[in-house]
Amino acid sequence: MASNPSVSPWRVIAVQAAVGLVLAALVALMSGSAKMAWSALYGAATVVVPGALMARGMTSRLSSLTPAVSAVSVMLWEFGKIAVSVAMLMLAPKVVPDLSWPALLGTLVVCIKVYWVALSWRGRKKS
Repeated sequence: MASNPSVSPWRVIAVQAAVGLVLAALVALMSGSAKMAWSALYGAATVVVPGALMARGMTSRLSSLTPAVSAVSVMLWEFGKIAVSVAMLMLAPKVVPDLSWPALLGTLVVCIKVYWVALSWRGRKKS
């Protein structure tokens, strides 16, 4: 296990949230538009909120009882994560006034890519 350390899902969620906040601030500064900034924040939330729900479910004691329970738990929480993400995207035009889809989707994609950064954290060796 020491040669292949795990990364806390909460750390990934925290970094996704931080990246989303930074992107929303950059969008606000570059565009000067509050609607673009809110759209970017909502895009980040569309990744962070479902990810936090899944992390909460996956770190519960129930999901680590047996390998079979763990496998079913992963599938159920992943399904829930996808359902919440889709629901949030469908509600976006109602929740965010004057929604900017490019700002929302751009931030969403960048926040999703934080998972790849987490994989690189796993590969680092401490000297």
